[in-house]
This record gives sequence, C-alpha cells and structure tokens, in this order.
Amino acid sequence: MPKFGRKSKEVLGTCDERFREILNEVIKYYDFSVISGYRNATEQNEIFRKGFSKLQYPDSKHNSSPSVAVDVAPYPIDWKDTRRFDILAGFIMMCAESKDISIRWGGDWDNDDDVHDQSFNDVGHFELI
Repeated sequence: MPKFGRKSKEVLGTCDERFREILNEVIKYYDFSVISGYRNATEQNEIFRKGFSKLQYPDSKHNSSPSVAVDVAPYPIDWKDTRRFDILAGFIMMCAESKDISIRWGGDWDNDDDVHDQSFNDVGHFELI
C-alpha cells in the first residue's frame, strides 16, 4: 500500500483539514506526492514569475493559511504523463464527492469560471470551492 513520504506529510500539514481528509484516503489506493500547499509571498511570486501560476500573492488560494489549494503529482513524477494525472484526479474527485467536499480540479476549469484562464491546464492543482 502506498504511503506519503516525510516531505508530502509536511506539505499536506499546511493544507485545510478537508484536503488532509481526502488525500490521506486517496494515498491508500494510488501513489502520489503532495508538492505544494501553503505559499508565502516570496514562493507565490517566484512560481508566478516562472509561469507556473497565473496569480501573484496574495490572490492564489495557496496563499491562505491553512491553504485551500493543493498541488499533487503521481509518483514517480513524470510531468509529461498527463494520463496518470487524469487517473489521480479521478480518485481525488471521487473521494471528495463521497465526503461531500466541493473541490475544483485545475485540469478541468469550468468555462464560466472568470477567475481562471481555461487555457492554463494545471493538472496537479485542486482547490476547495
């Protein structure tokens, strides 16, 4: 059975308890790493500068403490293997629904979402709504 490593546990600890509940359940069935939870101003603006986020501090859901956004990646990490991200997203979305927790996946921004750029495919990103 997969389990989180030290770094994933540390990052998950910066996230809202609802994400901890969801992701601690999903790890029992699918191996993945927790990449990012809470981001301070320096971290958020650096990620924005590199083009990995469309939002500067304090406008990202990663900027609240605890974080209401989380970034994850299937383990072992291969950023080009989007099929594995899709599978992981299915597990996460199904688990959230079973716990009656509303989340949004960055790989499927809603067309009526005026906050997110629909052309920005963020397959490892999830946020509470």
